[in-house]
Amino acid sequence: MAASTTAPSEAQHTNAHIDPAAQVAAAGFVPVQTRSERPHSFEPSDFGAPTGREVNWKHTPVAKLAGLFSDEPGEENAVTYDLDAVEAFLEPSSDEEGPYGEFFRPEDLSSALAWKHGPRGLHIQLPAEAELDEPVVVPITGTGADKRAFGQILIEAKPHSRGTVVLDHSGSAQYAQNVEIIVRDGASLTVISLQRWDDDAVHAAAHQATVGADATLKHFVISFGGGVVRVNPSVELTGAGSEGYLYGLSYADGGQHLESQVYLHHKGAHTKGDVLYKGALQGEGAHSVWIGDVLIGADATGTDSYEANRNLVLTEGARADSIPNLEIETGDILGAGHASATGRFDDEQLFYLQARGITEEEARRLVVLGFLTDIVQRLGIPALETELLAAIEAELAEVSA
Repeated sequence: MAASTTAPSEAQHTNAHIDPAAQVAAAGFVPVQTRSERPHSFEPSDFGAPTGREVNWKHTPVAKLAGLFSDEPGEENAVTYDLDAVEAFLEPSSDEEGPYGEFFRPEDLSSALAWKHGPRGLHIQLPAEAELDEPVVVPITGTGADKRAFGQILIEAKPHSRGTVVLDHSGSAQYAQNVEIIVRDGASLTVISLQRWDDDAVHAAAHQATVGADATLKHFVISFGGGVVRVNPSVELTGAGSEGYLYGLSYADGGQHLESQVYLHHKGAHTKGDVLYKGALQGEGAHSVWIGDVLIGADATGTDSYEANRNLVLTEGARADSIPNLEIETGDILGAGHASATGRFDDEQLFYLQARGITEEEARRLVVLGFLTDIVQRLGIPALETELLAAIEAELAEVSA
């Protein structure tokens, strides 16, 4: 289905202002609270500028994202894409052709602006039946903290294809990004969004994915760098027998804000979902936010789903907000659950290690590595796993310095 950069008809989107306070005052009804009920629109004017009172912005430092709420085009070359490694998989796309918008629907202002101002053209397509031995890596580099950019990326895995796509962000910019992911029937796709921004970067991203029958999506959000990083993945298990695995890893330093609002919608029958995000925090003002929403729809019989978030606070002055939510609209499921835990070092673990002659500093290092390595090892890319473990070691060195 061809995408349009203009507002769809009233039947295609809800023309509602996402401001709970305004909704209550003007309309006299309870504001939208659940993720499944949030309005969607391609038109930026349908969203008010966030104030921090809205349900989807209340944990975000909205003042630091103000540059991404202005309805003006971004600056040319504020963010550059190195496409040499993906040239063989690029499909020509424009406003009039390609499947942009086949599934994607913006649900906040920055996403709607990225839809309006972000150029088309970065359509990565894995051919039907293809099986890629190496990951397709897209380096995305910001060229200045004072520069604004909007981007749109479409990743499409054709039927029965197999492959991995890595979006590797670095440098600095104010960058609003939409990533549309389409996993056709029988395909198996891994998407890794890696945030290694400079400390002054601002990144707000909406990832939306649909997964077809007997298809699998593994989605990773790995955030180490950036001043404010907000990557919100939304995955719909549309086809019968589809599977979605949503994993995240973050390491927040002093003054950093790292956020993910995760939505997993079981729509087809006999679908399987697993959500696991882990984070470590250190330093004054380090802040992580994880909001996990799972919806098991009325037709999603035979579903098996679980979501969890674990946070390890390493120093005073750091804060982790963790909010799991679960909606179930059918009783015919295999299982569903959610969990959340935030805490400091386990004294028993430290005592056990120290009792065997390991210093306290080394014991703490081993505990953190053991806590975070679980996510790293799920990537399945040895070179990237080595890089991330080295990054974790570097972060830990700062604690003990």
